Amino acid sequence: MASLAVTVKGQVTLKRDLLQHLGIKPGERVVFEKLPGGVLKVRAARPGGSIDGFIGRHAGKLKKPLTIEEMNEIAAAGWAGELDGE
Repeated sequence: MASLAVTVKGQVTLKRDLLQHLGIKPGERVVFEKLPGGVLKVRAARPGGSIDGFIGRHAGKLKKPLTIEEMNEIAAAGWAGELDGE
């Protein structure tokens, strides 16, 4: 069980092994959920999306149907948070 010190600003720094366990890389976000009894649940923030958002993003912009490979590249970029907010 990891024990972390709290700074005077009320901050804690998660150790590298904890971040790796959560699958979090520099610049990514962490979500905390408050549970009863003073317990916090920590998890990696993952982008949420829907098929409607995916389809709506590309509606009317494509001249030809996408190949499976192109769809996989777009989906992978979305999950990696690499898509801009066009």
